[in-house]
Amino acid sequence: MHSPEATLYCPNSVCQAPNPESHRFCQQCRTCLPKRYLWAVGQAAENIQPGELLNDRYWCKQSRIFLDTRPGLLPESPDDLPSGLESYLKLFSYQQHIPQIYTLIPFTQADGADLVLLENAPIYPFSIESGAGAQQAGQLMPTLVSVWSHSRVMRQLNWLWQIAQLWDPLQQQGVAATLLNPTLMRVEGGLLRLLELQHRFGVGDGNRSTTLTLTDLGHLWSQWQPSAQPAIAEFMAELCQNLVQGTIVTGEQLLMVLDQAIALCGQSQSRQLRIATLTDQGPTRQRNEDACYPASGTTTTITLTPPTLAAATRSTTPLVLVCDGIGGHEGGNIASNLAIETIQKRLQPVLWSAFPLDPTRLTIELEEAALEANDRIAERNDQEQRQERQRMGTTLVMALGQGPELYITHVGDSRAYWISQTDCHQITLDDDLAAREVRLGYSLYREALQQPSSGSLVQALGMNTSAFLHPTVQRFVLDEDSLFLLCSDGLSDNDRVQEYWQSVLLPVLEGTSDVGTAAQQLVTIANQQNGHDNVTVGLIHCQVVDTSDGALAPLPAALATPQNSPLPISGAPQPPTYLVPTHKPPVVLERPTAPLVPILVGLLCLLGLGVLTFFLFPNMGRNGRIPTASEPTFSPLPPTTRFPISLSPANPAPVLSVQSRVQVTWTTLDSAGQTPLILLAKPAVPAGNTPAEGALLPGGTVLEVIGQQVSADNKTWLQLKVCSLPEVSLGGIREVPGEGLPVAVPGSTGWIEQSTIAPLVTSNLSLTAAQLGQCTVAPAKPPAPTTSQPPTPNP
Repeated sequence: MHSPEATLYCPNSVCQAPNPESHRFCQQCRTCLPKRYLWAVGQAAENIQPGELLNDRYWCKQSRIFLDTRPGLLPESPDDLPSGLESYLKLFSYQQHIPQIYTLIPFTQADGADLVLLENAPIYPFSIESGAGAQQAGQLMPTLVSVWSHSRVMRQLNWLWQIAQLWDPLQQQGVAATLLNPTLMRVEGGLLRLLELQHRFGVGDGNRSTTLTLTDLGHLWSQWQPSAQPAIAEFMAELCQNLVQGTIVTGEQLLMVLDQAIALCGQSQSRQLRIATLTDQGPTRQRNEDACYPASGTTTTITLTPPTLAAATRSTTPLVLVCDGIGGHEGGNIASNLAIETIQKRLQPVLWSAFPLDPTRLTIELEEAALEANDRIAERNDQEQRQERQRMGTTLVMALGQGPELYITHVGDSRAYWISQTDCHQITLDDDLAAREVRLGYSLYREALQQPSSGSLVQALGMNTSAFLHPTVQRFVLDEDSLFLLCSDGLSDNDRVQEYWQSVLLPVLEGTSDVGTAAQQLVTIANQQNGHDNVTVGLIHCQVVDTSDGALAPLPAALATPQNSPLPISGAPQPPTYLVPTHKPPVVLERPTAPLVPILVGLLCLLGLGVLTFFLFPNMGRNGRIPTASEPTFSPLPPTTRFPISLSPANPAPVLSVQSRVQVTWTTLDSAGQTPLILLAKPAVPAGNTPAEGALLPGGTVLEVIGQQVSADNKTWLQLKVCSLPEVSLGGIREVPGEGLPVAVPGSTGWIEQSTIAPLVTSNLSLTAAQLGQCTVAPAKPPAPTTSQPPTPNP
């Protein structure tokens, strides 16, 4: 009979004393004892019995669940990652849902393969001894289907919404079968967590490749529909039918439908949000380069009742910001305060709005606010002629609440954490080299952290133009009491949040402490335990009260059918796009703790690469992109493959749907055959008789469809975003005689009637976004089209 507890060795290299598994701190030196419960994947997992110890450190607690008894040692890293495991790395941005590879243990038995141990699996990290939800540390969390029938309306919708926002990224990696296997879908309260990733569908399929669609998801959800809450039973039946019949064919359409349902049901809940912010210079810094909003020391309570959920005002729209001026860069304090000022001012219309914005519009507003702050800081740098490390910059983490949702916007390495009754989740991913290596599938995270300059930032506000900045916006449906922590790295360094969340933050959720007290305790911990930097924290405690008492009116079934309206952006974290091709050393922003010699060497290398890039790729500053975690790496296409495009039966006009990317053909002319296409600069869908005004789209312009609406005269209008312009548009085309219109600039948006633009664009064989960014740098003279010549630029 094996021991019910493992022996856990202190991670302090000086101490390393043995401790019982149940202890939270070392009984000798009081160092925190991390409990890393791991889930085993592989054929050998079933053959290992409880009590066995692998590699002298991994103790089998129960079938397929292991505990690392030596958390102070780095796990073993494989030389080569076996095929099929790259999907874990490339889905690293979804870490709150998907576990990550901790280590691989090789097995030499003929019937066994390598044993893969996954961390951040849905396993309870500590025991809950009392109440109906009593659980033991090391136990698996319940399956979704086991708790589905007795869950509230908002929670059921929240789970469906999370599955929908995971569908596309998992399908791109070939692991969408995971979302069709009920045993792999576990839940931690309202959070969906996956036990492991499944590459094949069904049992006994062998190596057969199965293509999965939303129809398969509709069949699975149909099994859950009979036990759905009465308020959504009819809606869910219609939703499943639309999925099975192919009325809903994209993840965006599914999210749009679920967003509408969540917005309606969310009006049955009241929410009380308690907010506290605090910033401190720290014991070793000469000035505070951090900043926050509301002002440091502020504590406030906001009550959202159902009437105000539908018509929010500024006083009931919570907004919290934390910025950390880039250390070692002159003017970091100026940059952080300038970012706070700009974003707060930019979001005033949102905070004052009498009606909540739809998810798409609000996401765009948050992105634009971050970009505007970036531009203001960059402009200040340019005005003061700051170069290289003299340029000031700042990180950003921002939380904004609207209705039943909280939006988190992020740039840099300031972090956001989500604390529940059972765990502390880091919900932002640092924009540093280590995270980038993992997303590209190059390295396990703990291995990447050991590399030189692994914490160097890849992006921050103010260091470059907005064409090079990609903020991340996430959405969270609030269906339970939750606590969100925003903080600078003065607190998050050395895993202080994970070490102290149970003693400082959990009492806030339990009602034995308050956000003001917790904020002060966190600052004290940062100063005493870290002490090397400024520290800033922002806390948002959300308490949810369901006021429906079972009387919520049933949702109309018609709500489950998608309409021609702007489609919502997924609430999952969108992996940022970075600025440097994968075959070149990355441009990074070093933290002040980095050694001086590597910094100088790196700057000299970057300077040389910049000069080389300027001559080889003169337009890279406008169009260059880097693959995200969901996009394969590639080498830039040679000039001979760049877009001499014309429309023909073999190259028909693409279907223009939301998130499709298209390019204006070189043959694009107006009715007189003289001018490029016109993009209407309208904030909303124009009326049928609105005169043409706005900006010109020369042939070769790359566009992305970001919205779609039907006007009063029954015409379909597309909202387009300009991704890049061809070089010919930079050679002097600024106005067209008789029109007086400027050429559109990258990042601008506008509306245009679909039938006007559809025959005049092409998708060029569905290239990825990264490939479009790389290969649309047109030559100085556009290639001759097959039908007519492109418009001649005006001098």
